[in-house]
Amino acid sequence: METKIIRVTDKGQISLPVSIRDSLSIKQGDELLITAGTETVVLRKVRKEDFSDLLKHSEKVARKLWDNTEDDVWNEV
Repeated sequence: METKIIRVTDKGQISLPVSIRDSLSIKQGDELLITAGTETVVLRKVRKEDFSDLLKHSEKVARKLWDNTEDDVWNEV
């Protein structure tokens, strides 16, 4: 793991150091996922398979909710 200190510009922008971009194979046009905590920011390179897994999971959850017969009572209101 590599650690660097970087500076935020007046526009709120940051630059990823070349060594980190190279080690993660980040190129122009790549997308990064940013997650913010109380005092933590995490950047992660987005891979297509990351979201396909999320989509599969959300489809299962949605199907479970839609197939819930207890909610059919609202169809008659």
